[in-house]
Amino acid sequence: MYIYQNSRWPNFEWDESKLLPLLSTVRNLQGRLAGKMSALGFQLQTQANFEVLTQDVLKTSEIEGEKLNNQQVRSSVARRLGLEISGMIPSDRNVDGVVDMMFDATRNFQKEMTRERLFSWQRALFPTGYSGMYRVVTGSWRDDSTGPMQVISGPLGKGKVHFQAPESSSIEKEMLAYLKWINETHSIEPVIKAGIAHLWFLTIHPFEDGNGRIARAITDMLLARSDNQAQRFYSMSVQVRKQRKSYYEILEKTQKGNLDITDWLVWFLKCLQKALENSEHLLGKVIFKHGFWIKNVEKTENERQRKVLNLLLEGFKGNLTTTKWAKINKCSTDTALRDIQDLIKKGILKKLPGGGRSTAYTLADKGRD
Repeated sequence: MYIYQNSRWPNFEWDESKLLPLLSTVRNLQGRLAGKMSALGFQLQTQANFEVLTQDVLKTSEIEGEKLNNQQVRSSVARRLGLEISGMIPSDRNVDGVVDMMFDATRNFQKEMTRERLFSWQRALFPTGYSGMYRVVTGSWRDDSTGPMQVISGPLGKGKVHFQAPESSSIEKEMLAYLKWINETHSIEPVIKAGIAHLWFLTIHPFEDGNGRIARAITDMLLARSDNQAQRFYSMSVQVRKQRKSYYEILEKTQKGNLDITDWLVWFLKCLQKALENSEHLLGKVIFKHGFWIKNVEKTENERQRKVLNLLLEGFKGNLTTTKWAKINKCSTDTALRDIQDLIKKGILKKLPGGGRSTAYTLADKGRD
């Protein structure tokens, strides 16, 4: 029996004694992070918010098996924040759609949640009306015209059914109750409410596609309410991506259980705790990058150097060689080598061990790993 088939659905139950220690830790970490960020000033806060939102958009899509273009996401987020970053490029509509949804969820966290708002989010995820080669019904609840909504893994025709959602005929009633609960002010602790909302939405599974990303956007909205601020300095989606296997396992277990969702909420709080702890690493990178440019901006001679240094600061994949430098900047290898040697002379870059045609370079000071 699925959880929604219980006669008392959706009257969830949980053991507060198992949640309170975790909730206390999470609330303490939220407070500490807010305190640290408030001490950094507007410029660094905006940069940290930019990095978190970029990762949020990338990872919430990766959880569903969709890999968005990193540079397009960075450019789309930067434009909405009014930031100028190196290497800005045009972004596809599907990238802008995810970014728009995340911005609406977090910037307008106090705004009432309505069916029209949810429809607009889902339409933004599928601007062409297609997901890959498959047509997706947007701007309305699913209709189950092709059969019941099921979460399946494995080869076509031999897949394992992990979950079957409620019949489409019940969605309107289910979502009215859900939205009323979301918009109500009640005694449930805001962080716990975020965890319940996530599970509840995925159990109803109201859309033909996009349910996971929308559920995580709702979670971010409610966490923004719990922080009482629109700027995001930690990402649940990044941590969920790291724990993707256990995420789907605990969802399946809970959706096939009774109305006691204690185990799900324990998992949710532990995941949130990790997300908050990992934000310390992000904060360190943002502070290092800010200090790096204060120290070195006047030492760089051209935009080519600034472009590649920014790529290194953001996590350049692989080894940087003169050939890659030339390709990134669309210049000759001789020009690339002069740029690199100039930065080595100024103590900004250094050679990695090895040599010859495969000589590689990295930042002389890489800050905290």
